[in-house]
This record gives sequence, C-alpha cells and structure tokens, in this order.
Amino acid sequence: MSRWLFDLGNSRLKCAPLHDDGSLGEVVALAHEQTEFARELQRLLPERADSACLASVASPTLSATVIEVLTQRFRCISLARSSARLAGVRTAYAEPARLGVDRFLALLAAHGRGTGPWLIAGVGTALTIDLLDRDGLHRGGRIGPSPRIMREALHAAAVQLPPHGGDYREFASDTVDALASGCEGAALGLIDRSLAQATRMLGEVPTLLLHGGGADMLAPHFPDALRAPALVLEGLAAWSRVGTVPGTAEC
Repeated sequence: MSRWLFDLGNSRLKCAPLHDDGSLGEVVALAHEQTEFARELQRLLPERADSACLASVASPTLSATVIEVLTQRFRCISLARSSARLAGVRTAYAEPARLGVDRFLALLAAHGRGTGPWLIAGVGTALTIDLLDRDGLHRGGRIGPSPRIMREALHAAAVQLPPHGGDYREFASDTVDALASGCEGAALGLIDRSLAQATRMLGEVPTLLLHGGGADMLAPHFPDALRAPALVLEGLAAWSRVGTVPGTAEC
C-alpha cells in the first residue's frame, strides 16, 4: 500500500511518503507563494498511489486546490480532524473541533515519542504552545504571533522598520538588531514562562519540543530542547493508523 502524508500550513505545504514500517520518507516543503504551486506539487507526487492523508489549517480555497491535485493521483483521500481523544491523548478543549488540527497532531506525535510531560512549541506563522502531561492529557496552550509575523507587522505599521535581518542581542546597539532581539525575545519569553508555569503545575519539568519553520531561530536558546522538524507529519502518521475518516474519496 502506497500512502502519502500532507501538512498544509499557513505558509508552506510539507509532504512525505509513509513507509510500511511507519517511518517517514523524505520530507519536502513548498511555499504557498511559489509560482505554479499546484504544478510543483504535481511534480512531487507519484503518478498513481493508494491513499493520501491531509491535515490543513490553510484557507478553504488553498485546501480545495491541494485536494483537487490529490484526487488526480490518489485512490483515497482522508482529511485529518481534531477529536476529544485518540491514541492515548485527551484534548483540553470542550469543543475539540476548535483545536487546530496541526496542534492536535503535534500532541499525538509527542505522546507517541514516549513518556512525557511535553511542552510543544510550534514556530510558524503563529507561535503555538501546548502542554501534554505524562498521562496524555492536554492541559491547554497559548497562541501568539511568531517572530516573523511580529517583524512584518511592525514593518507594515512603520515602513522605515526593516521586515527582516539583524541578530539577537540581549541589549542591541542598532535598530535592526533591536528589532530581531525584541521579536525573538518576545517568543523566547513566552516559551520560558510556559516552561516555568508548566513545571509549577505538574511538579516536574516538561521536555520542550520545537517544531515549525521558525524553530531553528529559537533552538540555540534552548539547548535541552528536542527539535522535531516534521512533528505534525509524525502525528498525521499516527492519525492515519487509528483515526482515518474518508474525505473526498472512498477508501
């Protein structure tokens, strides 16, 4: 059986084949703004395959574009959704459908890695933080802007402020470094506070899991953190084994 996994985020699409032993094949990322996005996606895919699992937090229009491409290549397509409990994970949300599917899949992936607790920080368009205790109970989370979005928002409000560049400094001596330091520092502070509060709540220090396109920027500040570049795809692999619900095609 040939199965592929697709993580459609707000900025990029990440995809990989799923091997028979449950491991991921080579992960490839495509930016949404890339010209001829649909055609580039088609080039990545096999001519024909059995099934595809898609997790999307993107706009309905972009999701429909990706689904249209997938229906041309895959016999079966399943759309991942958040649920109250699955594979040993119980979500904190009273309405699980309101929990972003990327966050839900990251919880599944963390729990599948072994005994927690885990503090999961996703650094993409948003900075998302979720706490998962050692029993698989989601204790809730936070959502804030990522450093990249903070820089872009400042540039939009004050065009003289550059939207990128600069190096992190504890106390910067020029504007571009000050911008990098402030925006990165805001994200670092939110993660630091979340770690401290999680430790107080649970009585033990959770392992920090960093994932997302902006995680490399923050990782040097957390030497004990684990980097998990394909965490959502890991969770989607787990979901495909136990939570698959047919989507646009019959499985």
